[in-house]
Amino acid sequence: MDAMSHTEHHLESAQLRRSPRYGRLMVAGAVLGLLVAIVLTLAFDGTRQMSEYTRVVYSTPQVLGFVALICIPVGIALGGAVALILDRVVGRRTREVRIDRETVVEQLPEA
Repeated sequence: MDAMSHTEHHLESAQLRRSPRYGRLMVAGAVLGLLVAIVLTLAFDGTRQMSEYTRVVYSTPQVLGFVALICIPVGIALGGAVALILDRVVGRRTREVRIDRETVVEQLPEA
């Protein structure tokens, strides 16, 4: 004997809203911050002078690390701000859609 089944249909409505991917925009901001740190490190060569505060001459990778500690969080914050602005602009446009929800219920035969 075959199992009997029947299908139930429910029509519902839902709001469709697009939103930006926050994580991706923040990672893009971090990458942009790293690129800015590299450009700043190579553009302003301050590695040949002794620091007047610490009396140490820092190498180029050390300077890059110090500058990246500032530029990367700023880039992440800017990426988050861009995501918030895009969410405000794009999030206003919502539309209502109809959803056809189908449920299949199987009934096992009695033994």
